[in-house]
Order: sequence, then C-alpha cells, then structure tokens
Amino acid sequence: MIEPKKFWWMIKKELISLKRHPARLVSILAFPIIMILLFGYGMGGEMTDLPIVVVSQSHGDLTDLTLDTIKSTETYHVVEVIDDLDEGKERVDNAEVKAAIILPSDYDDDSSHQKGVTLYLDSSDQMAAQILESSTQGIFYRLSNMVAAQTSVSTKDADIEPSISHSLNNFKDDISLHINRIYGNIKYIDFLVPAILGMTIMMSCMMGMGATIAGERETGELARLFMTPTSVSTVIGGKIAAKLLIELVRALILIFMAVLLFNVSIKGGFLQTFIVLVIGALCFVGFGIMLSARTQTQEDYAQISLPFSMPMMFVSGVFYPIETMPWILQKLAYIFPLTYLNDAMRGVMLKGQTLGDVWFDLVILLGFTVLFFIVGVKRFNRDV
Repeated sequence: MIEPKKFWWMIKKELISLKRHPARLVSILAFPIIMILLFGYGMGGEMTDLPIVVVSQSHGDLTDLTLDTIKSTETYHVVEVIDDLDEGKERVDNAEVKAAIILPSDYDDDSSHQKGVTLYLDSSDQMAAQILESSTQGIFYRLSNMVAAQTSVSTKDADIEPSISHSLNNFKDDISLHINRIYGNIKYIDFLVPAILGMTIMMSCMMGMGATIAGERETGELARLFMTPTSVSTVIGGKIAAKLLIELVRALILIFMAVLLFNVSIKGGFLQTFIVLVIGALCFVGFGIMLSARTQTQEDYAQISLPFSMPMMFVSGVFYPIETMPWILQKLAYIFPLTYLNDAMRGVMLKGQTLGDVWFDLVILLGFTVLFFIVGVKRFNRDV
C-alpha cells in the first residue's frame, strides 16, 4: 500500500536530485526547443502508393482513360472504384483512405459546360495531402488539355502506361478540379508536432525512467532506499509521479514553442491534448520500468532499450504515413504503442476530435500500460 507522506518525499527527492544536476535540467528545458527547430525546418520527403478510392458515377471513353491514368500513377494505390459518393467520403472521414477522387455523372457528357471533378482530401496528413493534390492536379491538367484540343492520346503524350490509348474526339470542353480539404489547410509543422510530442515523450520516459532505476541500482542508491521501511510500490510510485511531472512540463514547453514559433493550431483543445499525453507518458514510463526491472547498469539498460525505441521512431508514422511503408513494417508498426499515441495526438490536435473519437487508441495505450506495469512489478529485482 502506498504511504502518502513517504510518497511525497519520493517526489521531492527526485526533484531535488534534478536541481543538483544543472546540465540535466538545461537539457530537459532546451531539448524540446531544439527538436521543434530541427524538425520544423529540416524535414521533407516524397511518397508513393497512397491509398485512395475513386468514385465513378459516369461511363465512357473519358472515364476509362481517367481511371487507367489514375491506376497507372505511382502516387496512388487505388483501393477500389465505387459509384457511391457517400461511401467514398465516409472512407476518407474514417481514415480508411487518404482521398477520394470523384468523377460526376456528367463527366463523359458531350456538353458545353465545364466538367467538374472533386478531390475529397484528408488534409490532416499534410505530406500525403500535398503529394496527392499535386499529382491529381497534374493528371487533370493534362486530361483537360487533351479534351480541349480534341486530341488523340498516345502513351508518350499522356505519360501513362502503354496499355492506354483512347480517342477523345467527341469531347470539346476542359476539366476543372475542385479540392475539398476536409480539415482545412494544414502545414507540415502542424502534421509533425503531434508525433514529435509523442516521440519525445516516448524517448524521455523510456530512457529517463529506465536509466534512473538502473543507474540508482548501479550506484547503490536504490539499495539504500529499500533498506528503509518503504514498500516497493511507494518507491516506484514516487518515481513514476516525479517522472510524469517532469515529462509533462517538457511536453508543455514543446507545445508552447510550436505555437509561438510556427503558429501550430490545436483544434481539440489543450486539455484533451494534455490528457492524451498523460496516458502516453504513463505507458512509456511503464515500458521503461519493465525493461529496467532486472538490469544492473545504465549501459545494460541502454543496450536493451535501443532495439525497442529506435524502430518505434521510424515505423510508427512520425515522419511518413504508415501506409507508404513495406507491408512488413506496416504490420510491425501496429505492435508499437507509439503508433497509437501518434494517431490519437493527430486526431485531437489536427482533426479536432474528442477523447471519445480516439477511444480505440487510448484503450490500446491503457492496455499496454497495464501490461507493462504488471510485468515490470513482477520482474522487479529488489535484491540490489
């Protein structure tokens, strides 16, 4: 059972220890600022095979050419061609696909008015949205020129696969592309900050919490604590509370700097963002405790934790959408808790979702948390 007075002493002890190490304190305060500057100004990239659906409500030569062109473009992975407009929009809203290209019922009509195509786009994934928007504009710009010129499309002219060859002599009008960004215009820094918050929490909680326990075991401080009439749950609970406090201050600094420097918006509100961060921090503190339960030195802990922390950084959708990765990495991503923390953070910060909307991610994180703490406490070596 936790002893309240000694529990507070444990928190005070951790904070005093931090005060006695100015270099560590400076690192805690400066690291978020360095992270947001580096990642805010330095990152970028290109993607292929982004999942989309095509809503085709028309039939004819122009429709066939358009579908062939879209399917042969490396940017897209056409999950399905459907004719239900509501279904297409729902798939984008539910994040099943990144976009829906909507060909209207009059797309193949030989009429005098302009043919309007809609790109219904999940703009919360800024990198994917930018690539999809650019590629789709290029496709329909070329098709529009072909239609307006009443030209015959060859493989070379259209920059598409050799199997495509259609005559468009009956079509005399051009095509306009309307882009519907369902979450508005989102900058890359807006897309990046939620995941950087999650990654920072993951790294600092795992490395900090685990290294603290392993380091105190190595120096004998943990042994001296256990010589006092203090329960294991009090010691571990105090360390967890102190670490959470430190990490949440770090996260708030990162949010503040992102808003101040890059005008990042938080559509779901600070409170909900803070709650998600608390759950994520608890999860990774538990991960650190589990990994450090029987390690004797900080070096041992570092060697054990790196095989977990480094893959999480690169396959959990921090910098690029998970859907663009090789299938084996996609499967691997969903066994890492950072994937669910990133998804929840982007849902709240970019899409304005509530905690109820991201309940699945939070339940998975809480499940990981319970698992990590159970394993960590059971394996914890008091014989130091």
